[in-house]
Amino acid sequence: MELRRTPLYDRHVAAGAKLVDFAGWEMPVQYAGVRDEHMAVREACGIFDVSHMGEIETSGPQALELLQRLLSNDVAKIAVGGAQYSVLCREDGGVLDDLFTYRLDPERYLTVTNASNHERDLAWFQAHAADLPDVQVSDAIDSWAMLAVQGPLAREFAQAISDAPLPARMTVGERHMAGAEVLVCGTGYTGEDGVELLCAPGYAPGLWNELVRRGAVPAGLGARDTLRLEVCFHLYGNELTVERGPIEAGLGWCCKEDTGFIGAESVRAVRERGPAEKLIAFTIDGPGIARQGNPVLGGGEVTSGTLSPCLGVGIGMAYVPAASASVGERLEIDVRGRTRAATVARGPLVPKHS
Repeated sequence: MELRRTPLYDRHVAAGAKLVDFAGWEMPVQYAGVRDEHMAVREACGIFDVSHMGEIETSGPQALELLQRLLSNDVAKIAVGGAQYSVLCREDGGVLDDLFTYRLDPERYLTVTNASNHERDLAWFQAHAADLPDVQVSDAIDSWAMLAVQGPLAREFAQAISDAPLPARMTVGERHMAGAEVLVCGTGYTGEDGVELLCAPGYAPGLWNELVRRGAVPAGLGARDTLRLEVCFHLYGNELTVERGPIEAGLGWCCKEDTGFIGAESVRAVRERGPAEKLIAFTIDGPGIARQGNPVLGGGEVTSGTLSPCLGVGIGMAYVPAASASVGERLEIDVRGRTRAATVARGPLVPKHS
């Protein structure tokens, strides 16, 4: 099957990016190198093409009713111009996706999906909207390109090309930037401050060029993964799957069972009895890097692992029996037949600045 390309594909090729298949998209995994791109985000400003992410628009008088049924958080608490994180669950509490939802108008919401789950999420939204005559669910993936500008200097660079002050953290607003009408979101996935910029696809190259000219360093999916792991952000398909629920994943804070969302009773039951296993962060004691799927001796498995550019040691996340999940607990991980000692750590492993 032919891979999809974002509007910034030519910019990636020109910058010498290594391109890979990611959820059916031809995406840059790195340019100069993962470590250099990672440190650019931690120390200054990086720019990511995240146009492969999906978007679903929900609108109409019953939009809130539908989203309250689907999303684990209390959607009624999102003010116009606000943003909210939630998970999408099955009846059994298994996680279908984790999502950001922005309230653009009183009856209009934009929900950003993970690229690998977009078609499934869209079908789920549409199926549950079928009995609500006053709600419209639209696939908006082709309407938007999306850039993430992240790092200590990210807001400074973005503000320099904006016609008004940027939205604060966890809020969203329309701005005019570098000749484009842009939906500026005070969100991100790196642990650093910054913004995510959504615009019509044709405007993305000009916006990218202007931010790179001002000093934003192109960064690929490799750095995006190491950055999120240092601050213990979840990745769907690793930390989140249909086989586990949000309580096990430590996401009970974004689950408001009293709203009656799909899966709420299953989530409530796990919360009340306590999960059999928990997601933990760990550091490797000594050399070695654990990877997804490596077994934790005594029960559990690694969901993600990498070498932390900031800490210089192997880090990761894993599901382990609840009795082994306390900070400071010692673990042993089977890394391709070799046992590596690890310690359960308190996340984030590197301080968040957002």
